[in-house]
This record gives sequence, C-alpha cells and structure tokens, in this order.
Amino acid sequence: MHHSTTPTLEGKPTVPFDAELAAALTVINEYQPPGSLSAETLPRMRQGHPAMPDPTLEDLSLDGAYLVEDRQVPGPPNAPDISLLICRPAAASGPVPVIYHTHGGGMVLGTNRVGVLDLLHQVRDLNTAVVSVEYRLAPEIPHPGPVEDCYAGLVWTARHAEDLGVDETRVVVAGASAGGGLAAAVTLMARDRGGPALLGQMLMIPMLDDRNDTPSAVQMAGRGVWDRQDNRFGWSALLGDAAGGPDVSPYAAPARATDLSGLPPAFIDVGSAETFRDEAVAYASRIWQAGGQAELHVWPGGFHGFFGAVPQAAVSQAAVAAQHDWLRRTLGGAAST
Repeated sequence: MHHSTTPTLEGKPTVPFDAELAAALTVINEYQPPGSLSAETLPRMRQGHPAMPDPTLEDLSLDGAYLVEDRQVPGPPNAPDISLLICRPAAASGPVPVIYHTHGGGMVLGTNRVGVLDLLHQVRDLNTAVVSVEYRLAPEIPHPGPVEDCYAGLVWTARHAEDLGVDETRVVVAGASAGGGLAAAVTLMARDRGGPALLGQMLMIPMLDDRNDTPSAVQMAGRGVWDRQDNRFGWSALLGDAAGGPDVSPYAAPARATDLSGLPPAFIDVGSAETFRDEAVAYASRIWQAGGQAELHVWPGGFHGFFGAVPQAAVSQAAVAAQHDWLRRTLGGAAST
C-alpha cells in the first residue's frame, strides 16, 4: 500500500453529525463500529444482519406493481455468466426508461438486491424499469472482474432492450457507495468503448478514489460509517498492493480518470461528515471543468449512507427528494420515439 503525503487534519475538528442522524448512528455503531471491516470479520458481514435480510422477489414486486425476475446472461469474455435482477412496471404499455443499478458494499459485500427496494419505491411513479447486476466481489475476484461484470450486464441490457420492454435511448446508470463508483466507471467504459449511450449517471455517496487521503478521509477517520480504515480494506481487496500507487485504472477508481469530458449528465450526492465528501465534490468539479453537466448535493451532517439508514430524518427526506427530482427530470427529458 502506497501512501501519499497525508493532509494534516488528524486531531483537527471533525464535522458534526446532524442531530437526528447522530442518535441513530450510536445504535448503528454498536454492531458496526468504524474500522471494523477486516479479513476476519468479512465472512460474518457477508451473512448480513438478521434484522435486515435481502428482500424477496415478492417484496420487490411492491404488491404487484413490478414484474420481477432473476435472469442469467453472458458475463464478460472468458468469464462466468452473471445474474441480472430485472424489475419491470407491470402496467407498462410500450418501452419504458430503465435504471441500470450497481449495488454498494465496499467492493466486498452485497448482492444485486441491495438498495433495489428503495430504488423501486423511488421510481414507482416514474414508470421506469430497474435492472440490477450481480457482480463478482473482491478480494476473491479483484479488478477488473467486478467492473467488467457490470459493463457486460449494461451492454446486454441495451442490446435486449426490445425483449425487456425498455427504451435503449433512456438508460441511466445508478449506484450507491461502491455501486456509485462502479456506475461512474461503467459510464467511462461506455464512453471509451463506444458502448451504450447513457442518459445520465446517478452517483450516490460514491466510492471513487483509492488513494484514501483526502481531507475528509483523514478528518473523519474513526467516525461514522465506512471510515478510512474500512475504505483501505475495500480498496486493498479490489487492487491489492496497487491501491494508492501510480498504476490504478480509472475503471477501478474513477477519480483517476484524466479526462471527464463527453460524459452524460451526473447526479452526485454525499454527506458533509463522511470519508467520501471531498472525492465526490472533486469529481463533480472536474466534470464541470471538462464542460459537462453535474448536479452536486452535500448534505450537512450526513454520515455515509444516512438516507438509507435513517430515512425518517429531515435531511434524509431532503436527499431522497433530490434524487427523485433529478431522476424525474432526467428520464422525462427524452420522450421515446
């Protein structure tokens, strides 16, 4: 692991958590203290929390609003098939927009059902399909396996748009945390490989920078959810000794991309009291500098994943409303022909 010069923020004041969020964080940290992810704890973490099982296909149907299926499709060249969770509005007549979803979990955790229930609630009134990809996880499968799985699923979805009843001109990629980083990476790949034309990229609380040395990463070390030590574990699992060094691909860590021009409009959100604050802000700024379009929200006092963990908090409701509003405007922006 290489370390660049660390900003001198250790021991400096941290950003206070929003009062409503702070109360919940105390409970969350009882079973998931900052820095608790390690090779020893990973198997237990992968089993999930008994109080929060993955949703069933029936749960995901939202009482029949969605037709839900798991489908095996070809993975990347010379790699295993991948599983896509396909959720289509039951009442759809004609092709609908589609959100291609890459789940979170720090590159080492999660399934293609993580985050999908919240997303379906989000887009229920937007008559939009959701396709969520099951990608192979690190450390068993290091880069580029996970992102290539995500890209293969996107290409398959665009190529089979007609069979799926979706509009290939209205595809948005979306993900949270590691999924936000994967969504950004897949967007770069689609541009560079002449792949599917994307209407937008929704990067929620995204994990973008393997260098793990921004002021916010240092300032919030040992605090909140997914702190600097957890982040080091996730990036090391994906990249091994290359993490933080000179030779990391932008398809692994999109913050490494030198050219952010020619990308579809981005939505980027993050909490002010989390590791990823500064890398998310920097990514939005660099999209603007390259002449692109980005909408950036930094939610005051938000810890990592606050809007999913504490949905009743006022700041969480504001964050979810902003996500929904961007999707409504983006998906409504190109009528199907």
